[in-house]
Amino acid sequence: MPESGQKATQGHITESAPVAPEAPAGSVTAARRTGLLVTLVLGGLTALPPLSMDMYLPALPEVTGALNAPAATVQLTLTACLAGMALGQLVVGPMSDRWGRRRPLLVGMIVYVLATAVCALAPSAELLIAFRLLQGLAGAAGIVIARAVVRDLYDGVEMARFFSTLMLISGVAPIIAPLIGGQILRITDWRGVFYVLTVIGVLLTLVVWRFLAETLPPERRHEGGVGQALRTMRGLLGDRVFAGYMLTGGLAFAALFAYISASPFVVQEIYGASPQTFSLLFGLNSIGLVAVGQVNGKLLVGRVSLDKALGWGLGTILVASLALLLMTSGAFGEVGLVPVAAGLFVLMSAMGLAMPNTNAQALMRTPHAAGSASALLGTTSFLVGAVASPLVGIAGEHTAVPMAVVQLTCAVLALACFLGLCRPWQTAEASRPVRAPGTPGPAA
Repeated sequence: MPESGQKATQGHITESAPVAPEAPAGSVTAARRTGLLVTLVLGGLTALPPLSMDMYLPALPEVTGALNAPAATVQLTLTACLAGMALGQLVVGPMSDRWGRRRPLLVGMIVYVLATAVCALAPSAELLIAFRLLQGLAGAAGIVIARAVVRDLYDGVEMARFFSTLMLISGVAPIIAPLIGGQILRITDWRGVFYVLTVIGVLLTLVVWRFLAETLPPERRHEGGVGQALRTMRGLLGDRVFAGYMLTGGLAFAALFAYISASPFVVQEIYGASPQTFSLLFGLNSIGLVAVGQVNGKLLVGRVSLDKALGWGLGTILVASLALLLMTSGAFGEVGLVPVAAGLFVLMSAMGLAMPNTNAQALMRTPHAAGSASALLGTTSFLVGAVASPLVGIAGEHTAVPMAVVQLTCAVLALACFLGLCRPWQTAEASRPVRAPGTPGPAA
């Protein structure tokens, strides 16, 4: 097993793992405590995107009136943030491979806080879209570096388990974020949501500065500039299996984001539910995602192959999206909110099998370019999601059919990429790490 995998299975945090400055060296108890703390920090970083997205969702209908903008324009505030998170990862990922994880992360967090504060003051939809883009660009640091830190510390089955643990922690965010957003709207307007996000960003920046030490030692960093980063990414994209997992995860995420973008209008405008009811349903769906993620990490990983669990997840997403299309198109007559909500619950829950296993399988092939690989994984997911977001509203605010069509299309394409590129029956090839050109060290 690679050295990083040994660190994980032994339950110790060695010199390359994040250790709080006050942790006594050689103390097993302190190491375990620090390991738990680092898990919480990484969970907070991965929770930042759903916080930025989901806390704002109940306010979308209000923003359309407050800024005198159509729904399609207001949905672009989600698209801009998502596109920013996608593009930012392409920059921050290679930077973290060259300069380490800590410095790029801190810079990104500071810019995130400033951009979020400006969003709260935006007088127009156009300015809000612009600073949501900047917010996403800066917030990308937390997403990509959190995954890279996991790859620095873990390998194999332990990495898959850790991703499932992160899903438990970060999964709390989409559960509570719409609930918090709905309650904020009881006492203030949509701008209050961004004030709360600013405070959260400040607190998380301070926690990162205090407790997250460097995990990438100097001897494993890249010395090249932009050209070297591009060559590394080109090498990763040239690996068919890595590209397959990357596309599979991106398309599955697009199906999820189609739900995120459309659900406020589907639940509140089409079915007449209140912002609080929408927040409750959204939270229940997030509980399903977290619960299945824990089943994956605690029960399936180590007993069932990651590819088999991933296949089950993709198949369930496909069936759920097909059922949603039939219901929303009137194939079963006029259906109410409960059947549609049940279909969305199944779809969201299946993401608990798809998301951690695609990340783990892809990153296991790239032990010496974790930052660049994490950037490609995240960028693909967010770019495909950004394309899916405006498509769900293409037929207006009074039909859920476009949402279901986008979800079914993404599910079919994700399964096709998984079978056609990853070829899970070829287990030897799927488990072989690949070294991108210019990365230091041998392939593990």
